[in-house]
Amino acid sequence: MIKLHSFGPSLNMVDPSPFVLKVDVFMRMANIQFEHVSSLNNLSRAPKGKLPFIVDGDKTIADSHFIISYLKRKYNVDLDSQLSNEQRHIGYLIAKSLDENLYWCLLYSRWADDNCWKYVKEAFFGSMPFPVKSIVPLIVRRGVISALKKQGMGKHSKEEIKTLAQESFDSLSALLARQKYFFGETPCTFDASAFAFLSEFILADLENEFNDIARRYDNLVKYCDNMQARYY
Repeated sequence: MIKLHSFGPSLNMVDPSPFVLKVDVFMRMANIQFEHVSSLNNLSRAPKGKLPFIVDGDKTIADSHFIISYLKRKYNVDLDSQLSNEQRHIGYLIAKSLDENLYWCLLYSRWADDNCWKYVKEAFFGSMPFPVKSIVPLIVRRGVISALKKQGMGKHSKEEIKTLAQESFDSLSALLARQKYFFGETPCTFDASAFAFLSEFILADLENEFNDIARRYDNLVKYCDNMQARYY
C-alpha cells in the first residue's frame, strides 16, 4: 500500500499543509488505497527536504505535482476525461498560481501575522515537552519568515498580502460561479488543488483575517463543504 508521508492532523484538518492535502484528496478521488505516515521527523527523511512524499513499493516520489503525475501513470487514473484540452491547460496554470502565490499568503497568515501566531504555535508545537516547545517554534518561525522574505511575499505589508489573497479568492469564486465543481458537475484533478488550498483557509479551525476574507465567498464555502462531505 502507498505510504503518504505527511505532517499529521492539525487545525481540525487531515494535514495543515495544502500540498499534503492535495495528494490526500487526489488519491481519495481516484480510489487509490493509501495510508498516512505522519511525523515532523519526515522532513529530515524527505528527498527534497519538504513534504509530502510517497513510498510505493521500491519507489519514492517527492513533490505533490510529481506525485500526482506518477499516480496518474502508474494507476491509469484520468479524472479529466470530461475536460477540453483548453480546460486542462487552464486548470494547470491556475493550480500553479495557487502553489506559487496563494500558498505564500497562507504561510504569512499563519506564521508571520503576530495575531495568529500564538494559536498556530500551540496547535503545531503545544504537545512538545518543555523546554523544546519554547525553542523549536521560534527557530521554525524564523526560518519561515526568512523564506517569505526571500520569495518576495514577506516584503509586502500585511494589507498588500491580504489584497493578493483576496484577488485569488475573487478569481476562484468567479471561475466556480454556480457550478458544483470548478469545471462542471464532475470533479477533476484541479479540484484536488483548489480544495486543498481553499479548505486551509475556510475549514481550518483557526481564526485570522485571511480566513475571514475567504469565508465571505458563499460559493467557495459551499464548495469546500461539499468536497469535505464527499471525500472525508
